Amino acid sequence: MTARQIAPWIAGAALIAVPFVHRDAYHLHILILILIWAFAYTSWSMMGRFGLVSLGHGGFMGVGAYVTALLWNHLGVSPWLGIPLAMLAAAVLAVIVAYPCFRFRITGHYFVLVTLALSGIVLQVITATRNYTGGSLGYTPDRTRGSQLWALQFDDKAVWYLIALGIWAAGLLVWRWVDRSMDRYALEAISEDEDAAAAAGVNVTWEKLKITVISALMTALAGALYCQYQMFISPDTVSGIAISLQMVFAVIVGGLYVMLGPTVGAIITIMLAEVLRIGFGTKAVGWDNLVYGVLLVVFIIFLPKGILGSILDRLKTRRETRAPAILAGEPKQSTAVRAEVAR
Repeated sequence: MTARQIAPWIAGAALIAVPFVHRDAYHLHILILILIWAFAYTSWSMMGRFGLVSLGHGGFMGVGAYVTALLWNHLGVSPWLGIPLAMLAAAVLAVIVAYPCFRFRITGHYFVLVTLALSGIVLQVITATRNYTGGSLGYTPDRTRGSQLWALQFDDKAVWYLIALGIWAAGLLVWRWVDRSMDRYALEAISEDEDAAAAAGVNVTWEKLKITVISALMTALAGALYCQYQMFISPDTVSGIAISLQMVFAVIVGGLYVMLGPTVGAIITIMLAEVLRIGFGTKAVGWDNLVYGVLLVVFIIFLPKGILGSILDRLKTRRETRAPAILAGEPKQSTAVRAEVAR
């Protein structure tokens, strides 16, 4: 095996070993948040990379979190069943909103406005049904008095780290599966010209709806996982336009077209929020959104491919410039070798 093939296995083993080597609760907490949000950002990039810009993913995440918690508190439904039901609810919501848009060719900024309305509607429903959801005061899943495994409530952060790591890795596998499937070429053709793609035999509505549902399912799973880990949710932390904009910012800054780009964006957003919280405390409430906005404009202008995307692009350019020089030197080397053999 080459070094390139071995490297992912070494990195995976190192990530798995983290909670057994370094058990500091605060550091594990930060890593868990990074992994959960990286999975959520990856789910947004599934659509965003094909020109389907959505500002409604905060709605899908809110559905995943609140449906799971409500089923547990009011009906005693275990999260092992509640999470799939929450994901199904998010998928149905995605179909209800996205199918008419794709069927009647609502694209571009009109589609963005529709998804923006979706995010706002979910936020308002959560706030309005305060008798059940707690409204703007937030909502806390009931602590289990029985099995922690059945309730998906663990006190050990090492367990949560391994769960979050597995979900994050699964998100990367889904991203890779889409990237290497024929759907990628169909969606790229659709993003360039829907009419031409349809004329070539691509089912435009089905392809766009399929990637939207996959993205909604993953986002709802991220919301449910965040709820189970934090054991407290509120409209501001898992739903609404602020969460949707945070996803857009993180993916663009990290790299929209790179598999690990959303993960880099998650590292930046979580660390930025922690630095502001520790450094300024309550004085910096809302500053992270201000910084997100400024950096988003800067990156769109100067680094449209994001941090990781720009680094990989530069490395690729460097390899391509070195390749002709190496090829140009091969004939001379082979001539010298032949002369030495002849001698």
